[in-house]
Amino acid sequence: MKRKYFLIGVPVIAAAAATFQLASNPAPENAPRSNAQGEPIVTVQMPPLEGNSLIGQQIFTRRCAECHGDNAAGKEGAGPPLIHIIYEPSHHADEAFQRAVALGVRSHHWSFGDMPPVDGLTRGDVAMVTAYIRDVQRANGIQ
Repeated sequence: MKRKYFLIGVPVIAAAAATFQLASNPAPENAPRSNAQGEPIVTVQMPPLEGNSLIGQQIFTRRCAECHGDNAAGKEGAGPPLIHIIYEPSHHADEAFQRAVALGVRSHHWSFGDMPPVDGLTRGDVAMVTAYIRDVQRANGIQ
């Protein structure tokens, strides 16, 4: 009988400990800030931009920010932040951005739904947007 209580008690204690651990640790600096529809998902520090990154920022603002938010910070209810560890170069290479724009993306990291292809952007446009995203990622410790 004692073994039965032990087998039931261990998972309960583990769950309580995990809950306490999560509650006592503050959220990371780049953690979600709000759940309000349309609000940014992460805090982004903007670096000075020049050249292709500056052009990429302008393209991003016109074509991508509606879903991915200002400064690629994501947008609650619309799309994920690109200034996030998930999109670091070792996990999502630059070509992943090219393919996402050209072919769309099936939802796999976030629950925003599938991303449709983005018409009207050339590979050069996407390369400049990617340069912008990479510069902002580096300024936010994502390498």
